[in-house]
Amino acid sequence: MENAIQLANRFREVLLNGKWVANTNYNEQISQVTFEQAIKKVGTLNTIALLTYHINYYLEGVLNFFNTGKMEISDKFSFEMPPLNHDSDWIQLKSNILKNAENFALAIEQMSDTKLESVFLDKKYGTYRRNIEGMIEHCYYHLGQIVLIRKMINDQP
Repeated sequence: MENAIQLANRFREVLLNGKWVANTNYNEQISQVTFEQAIKKVGTLNTIALLTYHINYYLEGVLNFFNTGKMEISDKFSFEMPPLNHDSDWIQLKSNILKNAENFALAIEQMSDTKLESVFLDKKYGTYRRNIEGMIEHCYYHLGQIVLIRKMINDQP
């Protein structure tokens, strides 16, 4: 369980409360983003809202897999965000990602070392540990994009 707790804490760092790797986290970044900023397009880049949706899509889907053993998400739908029309939609999305992140971390904490080293869905995907570490890396990748897009938006007149 010690390995699982360390892995869950690494996961929390990128999404909820860490500063070690990126000197920020999703919670800190998206809490400072207004609805208008979240949906603002900068060139051909994804919006902050869409990147937030994308990460939450995977959190919800993999968390569902942890709980049911059924993988019901597909990469091809991971950027198909329903329209955000109001500030309340953005607030709800931010709330969802943070709730799902904490639930995801709690699920990791419950995993034994045997579970972490067991096959995730199919042998071709590797172990639970590999997929959780991949999720952490995926989150950092898009966190970097969110930070840069925020800077670009804030630098615009």
